[in-house]
Amino acid sequence: MRIIRVWLPAAIIAAGLILIIARRDDIGAEGGALLISAGLSVWLLNWMYRISVRGDRDRDAEDRAREFYDRHGYWPDDEPPQRPKGRRP
Repeated sequence: MRIIRVWLPAAIIAAGLILIIARRDDIGAEGGALLISAGLSVWLLNWMYRISVRGDRDRDAEDRAREFYDRHGYWPDDEPPQRPKGRRP
């Protein structure tokens, strides 16, 4: 996955920079700018996908915490309530 997230956009951007440097004219500048923007688009799409997946994980964790609360009567991060001494549940 790291290849698609990091190296593919970096390679596309590097190709754009190489094109700008190799052809020092308007065509090279325009083509290089297009490649750089394409690489940034690939990076941005990967970043937005990771943000959306992280939201799903957060919702799943909250659902598990709510199920725990329904079963036990307290949140997983809290300490369990103390029962009065001398009485059994």
